[in-house]
Amino acid sequence: MYTRFKVLGLALVIAGLAFVAVGGYTYIKTQEGANALHAFSAAQGVELTYNDQGQLTDRGKTEGAAAIMSLLTKDWGFTVNPADFNPNDPIVNTASEYMYEMATVAHHTLTGTQTVVLTAPVDYNGKTYAAGSYDVAVNGRYYSQFDRLDPLDGPAREQAWTGTALGLIGQLGVGSVTASALQMGLGIAAISAALGAVLLLTGLGVIWAARPLVAPARATKVVIAPAASGA
Repeated sequence: MYTRFKVLGLALVIAGLAFVAVGGYTYIKTQEGANALHAFSAAQGVELTYNDQGQLTDRGKTEGAAAIMSLLTKDWGFTVNPADFNPNDPIVNTASEYMYEMATVAHHTLTGTQTVVLTAPVDYNGKTYAAGSYDVAVNGRYYSQFDRLDPLDGPAREQAWTGTALGLIGQLGVGSVTASALQMGLGIAAISAALGAVLLLTGLGVIWAARPLVAPARATKVVIAPAASGA
């Protein structure tokens, strides 16, 4: 019976060591990815701005940063990790910072106004647009929400949602996903290592608990017979 438990315990120990090894490997590869992401972010040099009180600002105002954060958390439903924002490390290199910077680009695009110049009168949808200069407010509209055939909306859409703006949003989105995936990698590494430790301890415990016990030597009772009386 002990041999069977010993085999089971050894199997658990081997499985535990394997899980610990997988956890360690996952941690190493995750750290390599995190280092690469941080190096890429540092090379780009994109930084968030803070005031003397450590509050986020946009163009020098906390109100602007608050509006951006509202877009991110309320309109987009993103859960921000406050610990990701560090005035002493303004480089954009965490998931929340990437998303905040994406919201910054979108906020200024959505609240901007574009100037469209018509060089000749244009008829569209039963309305005549005289030649001249027009200020077209984006008014919170995303790229797909413009009427691209409209003589004012069409050019305003291209001027507001430029290739640069869309490219930045795309790149920042990739950065956010990458940072989140790296955090998940650390979690998987921790779970694997913890499971390995449990299996390792369980296996050793099974071997220890099932070990044969040596019974203590039993005392021998010596009986001394009374001496026979002489004849």
